[in-house]
Order: sequence, then C-alpha cells, then structure tokens
Amino acid sequence: QVHVVASGGGLVQPGGSLRLSCAASGGISTFYSMGWYRQAPGKQRELVADMTAGGSTDYADSVKGRFTISRDNAKNTVYLQMDSLKPEDTAVYYCHADQFRRYWGQGTQVTVSS
Repeated sequence: QVHVVASGGGLVQPGGSLRLSCAASGGISTFYSMGWYRQAPGKQRELVADMTAGGSTDYADSVKGRFTISRDNAKNTVYLQMDSLKPEDTAVYYCHADQFRRYWGQGTQVTVSS
C-alpha cells in the first residue's frame, strides 16, 4: 500500500520562505512523477509544480522564479522550496506521486500573512 506524507507547512510573512517535503513509500522503487498542487478556499485545485524522475519540471506561471521543486529519487521524496511568498500563495498544498495511478498525500496548510 502506497503512503504519501507531506510536511512543512505553516504561517509565514509576505516575502518569507517555506520548504515543503513529501515522502512516498510502499512497494514502488521510483515514482514516475511527483509534485505539488494547491487549493485555496473557494477555488479549484491547481498545479504548483511537478517533476519527473528524469528531472523534467513543470511550474505554474504564478510561481515561476519563486518556487523550486527538487526530488531525491533514492528516497522517493520531493521538496518544494517557496521563496518570496505572497498572500495569494495561501492554500492547502497537496503532494502527489504517480506510478500507474496518482497517489495523493494529505494536505499541508500554507498561510502567508502579516
């Protein structure tokens, strides 16, 4: 059984930084794709950043230049470094890991507020 566990959310002031981590486990040696989506109140879930095991990345336009996704394939762990955070980045962030199907982790709240 695959487990996907995210951590690292919290409250930060505008302009600050946070780092999210997400570890996937459960019988799969390497997940093809891992990444992050987010959902703000009253809005649909949207892509933040994805990364394949080969290193290809995809970012939402709204986070390009501010967020950086990375992963450790040996640990099946993906990270999201979020810099220059804005109030509009406030959302629940969800991690996913894909291999034959998408596995979702629990959300982690990120709040950007002064």
